[in-house]
Amino acid sequence: MSVSFAASAALFSSRDTVISSLRAAGCVFAEDEADLILSAAGSPDELHAMVARRAAGHPLEHVVGWAEFRGLRISVDPGVFVPRRRTEFLVRQAVALALRRGPGVVAVDLCCGSGALGAALVAGVGEAGGGTGVELYAADIDPAAVRCARRNVAAAGGRVLEGDLYAPLPAALRGRVDVLLANAPYVPTGAIGLLPAEARVHEALVALDGGPDGLDVQRRVAAGAARWLAPGGHLLMETSERQAAGTARTFAGGGLVPEVVHCEDLGATVVIGTLPQR
Repeated sequence: MSVSFAASAALFSSRDTVISSLRAAGCVFAEDEADLILSAAGSPDELHAMVARRAAGHPLEHVVGWAEFRGLRISVDPGVFVPRRRTEFLVRQAVALALRRGPGVVAVDLCCGSGALGAALVAGVGEAGGGTGVELYAADIDPAAVRCARRNVAAAGGRVLEGDLYAPLPAALRGRVDVLLANAPYVPTGAIGLLPAEARVHEALVALDGGPDGLDVQRRVAAGAARWLAPGGHLLMETSERQAAGTARTFAGGGLVPEVVHCEDLGATVVIGTLPQR
């Protein structure tokens, strides 16, 4: 369909104005961000409001309402933790382990945030020819995250529960979980103030703060994992390279055999804990 000269001129004028506003606010990728915002805005008033929010420092994903994660468009509401690109490495490891377990994999995404990890795991297993047999559960303590995750996980055929770590999970899952994902917060409390403002100001503190050494929530996840994992099942947790040894010790203390894996390209570190076969 052809576009009139007037409409075309207005579009480019709007794009130029948006780019200028974003550049003035310090957005490095102003052109790309402008295109995303223009595609998401439903009216001139909405466009103005979205540009103003981005210029004020709101994460782009909160402004447009979604984040790209392993090829999926993940819905992300204001205040909800934005899935990081480095976390795709954790999902890559989880997909490989799920495929080894065979059909009918039971997976749990703890501290699920938007539900991106669980949704991407199901998609990854399907793309690899593992069928659609992933029985997925996700849980988070933050009601805003749960509302967001329900939209993303429903598309993957999963179920989202609200509560603290394992507390909301059905008791029938004990001893049946093949793959347990837990992107638990691991930023030390004292380092929260050093985070970029997009995270520090606009994401829930509960999704960031890992306690004095960053490992408080990880310890709780590791301590309970053996009760939920199936024999030979795996717990996967993202951490920093500096904290990896401490995370591995928490896994060993919970009865798991830990392995630390790195991805230089994404700057990602993941600890995988395996429950020994009984």
